[in-house]
Amino acid sequence: MFEDIADQLKKAKDIVFVTGAGISQESGIPTFRGKDGLWRKYDPMTLATIDAFYQNPKLVWEWYEERRQNILSAKPNPGHLAIADLEKYRKVSVLTQNIDGLHQRAGSTNVYELHGSIITIKCTVCDLKDTITTNFSQLPPMCKCGNMLRPDVVWFGEALPQDIWKSAIEQSSSCDAMIVVGTSLAVSPANLLPVYAKENGATLIEVNPDKTPMSDIMDLSLRSSAAKALPELVNLVA
Repeated sequence: MFEDIADQLKKAKDIVFVTGAGISQESGIPTFRGKDGLWRKYDPMTLATIDAFYQNPKLVWEWYEERRQNILSAKPNPGHLAIADLEKYRKVSVLTQNIDGLHQRAGSTNVYELHGSIITIKCTVCDLKDTITTNFSQLPPMCKCGNMLRPDVVWFGEALPQDIWKSAIEQSSSCDAMIVVGTSLAVSPANLLPVYAKENGATLIEVNPDKTPMSDIMDLSLRSSAAKALPELVNLVA
């Protein structure tokens, strides 16, 4: 199976990765769905909506701050590093649902964060946006303008950043191969990305230990983890 996928990738000049929580789970960052997913322990409506934030900003920030510190202490795993390494041989874009910044820390240079970044904060009123890698002195943190700061992530009910989403569509619609890694693509509109690639005639490859709702439209599937499968794939293509 690896050889079949490698043959397809060797022909591809433009490769797009669509990544989700599964690739970062191997760096010690919990997923949201699945048997041990965070949403089985926490109610997203009390932690990941704008209404929840305004109702109890301290609670929401405490949860995100715990996740943020966990993410800041995590390191890219061999899956992240393999994607970055592939840039030496092909044009590579990464469309990620993850908010952890691990692709950039691994060395990937063309990353589109569909759901924002937990390392970035923004003001709820003014245009301030900043990257913070230290602890906050108070929760919720406050902006210089006197209003609350919030995590720069996309909450339930909020639209994706339109410039990022437009670029993601463009990348998907022009690639030769799309590799979907560690995500069931259960969330809309990210689940449309393989459709755009398919319409362009791209080869669709899935890397996931489990079958997903998208498996049936894939050309090739690897039932493996990203940290194990991606380095082997890159070695075959290089």
